[in-house]
Amino acid sequence: MFFDAKEAVRFSCPPVLETILTLGEIEELFSLINESGDPESPSSGSQGSNRAVYSTQERKIRRMQSNRESARRSRWRKKQHVDNMRNQMNRLKAENRELKNRLGFTMHHNLLISIENESLRSESLALMTKLSDLIVILDTMLL
Repeated sequence: MFFDAKEAVRFSCPPVLETILTLGEIEELFSLINESGDPESPSSGSQGSNRAVYSTQERKIRRMQSNRESARRSRWRKKQHVDNMRNQMNRLKAENRELKNRLGFTMHHNLLISIENESLRSESLALMTKLSDLIVILDTMLL
């Protein structure tokens, strides 16, 4: 009703019967589990405290591993950020160099055009003076 055979999950691990443990070892493990679960067992108090120490120790080890992994990821992110900043800096330096070159070229071109403009103005002034002189000569001839 809730489980469809098409949606069955297949596990890649071998079934329990195909493990490395022998039948005697499995029975011994079950007997140890049953002894530690018995509240009237004389050794249950000491094992319970060992288990609490072990789980505290285990939590401490897991926390240390988690912190190491977090630090590793943080170092990786920092390295990526530094690499990105370095790439951006190199790109901006190249762009700045290109803009400076274009500005230098534009300023040189502006200087050449200014010189040519000044030359054309003085030529224009000379031609206007000549034209004015020619008009005066023409006026005197016509009178």
